[in-house]
Amino acid sequence: MEKSDGVDVTIVCSSQSPACTLEVTEGAAVLSDASQRPYHILVGVTGSVASLKLPHLVTSLLDIPRVEVKVITTEKAKHFYDTKDVSVGVLSDGDEWKMWKSRSDPVLHIELRRWADLMVIAPLDANTMGKIANGICDNLLTCVVRAWDLGKPLLFCPAMNTAMWKHPITEKQTAILKSFGYIEIPCISKKLVCGDKGLGAMAEVSTIVEKVKEYAFYEHSSS
Repeated sequence: MEKSDGVDVTIVCSSQSPACTLEVTEGAAVLSDASQRPYHILVGVTGSVASLKLPHLVTSLLDIPRVEVKVITTEKAKHFYDTKDVSVGVLSDGDEWKMWKSRSDPVLHIELRRWADLMVIAPLDANTMGKIANGICDNLLTCVVRAWDLGKPLLFCPAMNTAMWKHPITEKQTAILKSFGYIEIPCISKKLVCGDKGLGAMAEVSTIVEKVKEYAFYEHSSS
């Protein structure tokens, strides 16, 4: 639950449905002390075949004590996983527009950035990397990133074909993201689904979870 301009906003997700809803109430109690509530992790998933690992990543994150997880996905990422296999609700572009009806309604990407304590984009494909590096925000995920509170951790896990990874623009765009204060969880070398072998594979889920713990616990203990 988050308070915005005098109203309390609850983002409600169901594991039985990919859709989420916003419940807005007046005067509801809000926990003011972050240490007394669960740590909020927002997972972003983009159009790389590594999105296959989303169910495993979410399950592993939920094994961390006192953690809540929400997922936002690009439309292309949906090709690689079944929302029924993801143990939390999955939000996408359509939810942004369905939830906003008039000027007084909450804006989903703003409510999500307020809700989240940490964001991890896993995988971050070449297309979305290019968008973020150039300030483009044309879907729910990139709008959240563009509005992100730079005082909170944002972790990104590149994943793409080896040839795409070796392209000079990738190094430049990665450097831009890091200049914003975002934390890279480097890709690894392995045989890719396409058959090529080399750098470009997303970091292992266990590596991502350990890095999330590192930043989540540090931030939580410092709050």
